Formats: sequence, C-alpha cells, structure tokens
Amino acid sequence: MGSVCSICAVRDCLGRSICRQMYWNVICIKSFKPDIISSCNSSKKKRFDLSEKEMAAIKDLQTQEKTCVEKYARYSKEAKDPVLANLFEQIHREEQKHYDSLGQVLNGTVPPCDCNDSDGKQYSPKATYDMKESEDKKNDCFLATDCIGTEKLVSSEYNMDVFVCGEPSVRKLLADIQIEEQNHAEMLYKYKTVNSMS
Repeated sequence: MGSVCSICAVRDCLGRSICRQMYWNVICIKSFKPDIISSCNSSKKKRFDLSEKEMAAIKDLQTQEKTCVEKYARYSKEAKDPVLANLFEQIHREEQKHYDSLGQVLNGTVPPCDCNDSDGKQYSPKATYDMKESEDKKNDCFLATDCIGTEKLVSSEYNMDVFVCGEPSVRKLLADIQIEEQNHAEMLYKYKTVNSMS
C-alpha cells in the first residue's frame, strides 16, 4: 500500500501533488507531472546522476569558487579600509556557500536555492577615501579592481555551464549563483565609485 501524504492525507498522492488549504477545505491536485511539482515531503531530496560532461563542468565551477573563497579570505586581511575588509568577508562567506552547494550537486542532490538578487542594489557604502591619492587607497583600489575582474570571469563561466546541465534544479541553482556573482561585482564597483577610485 502507498504512503499517505502528510499535508493532504490522501493515499498515493505520489509525493508530487500540490497540496494547499483553501478556506476550510484541503485540496489535493493530482494531475501534475512528477518532474514539475516538488515533493509534498520536502525533507526528501531528489537524487540524480551527472553525466561526465556535467560532472566536469560542475567541478570546474567548484574550482573557480575555491579560488574565490581563498582570494576573499586573503584580501579581507590585506584591505586597509575596514569597510572593504568587511565587504570581502561577506563575499567570502557567500563564495563558500557556492562552493558547498556545488559539492552537494556533485554528490547527486541540489540544495534549496533562494537567489539573493538585492544585495547589489541595496549596497550603499560610505566613503573612506577622498579625491587624494594615498598608498592605502591604491592598495584597496587594486584589490577591489582585481575582484571585479574575477567576478566577471566566474559569472561568464556560469553563463556557459548552465546549459550543460540537463537537470532543471541544477540549472536553477547555477543561474542563481551567477546572479549572486554579479551582485558581488556591483557591490565592489559601488565601493570604488564612492571612494573616487579610477
């Protein structure tokens, strides 16, 4: 005998039904295809196998993310301005999350993804440096500029590799990560602009 859905209490809802409460009645919609509707039991992650090509693409992206993790950790210590150091630390944590997410994909599961597409728009740093040049400003300008270049490179890699993957949930994850990489570049650009860095 089949299992009973924990949400709609209908036996054999296939674990793929849309179960929702409408007013006082619970409605179970069973007509949707399993590959489109997420499972009623969200604790069970869908497992899948990657092709050799997909595996190579994800491993390459993970290598890029590892480089970003190491770079931001290092640059957070080298930055002279505490504002920039804090930004590097924030991005470092997000890059680590990207790295870990790709590791889960390599193990056959996709972590929940909730694209943060507002960080870039909402970031509004205060100026530390004025128009005058200084060694500290030159140092921080170099670090920020280098990281913008890295973010552009990584974002372009995601743009290409997203089409390699056949699993829709993996493509969604990669697209979300790409947007977050673009957010990083936008935040770094805003930092440079407010600090009059060329």
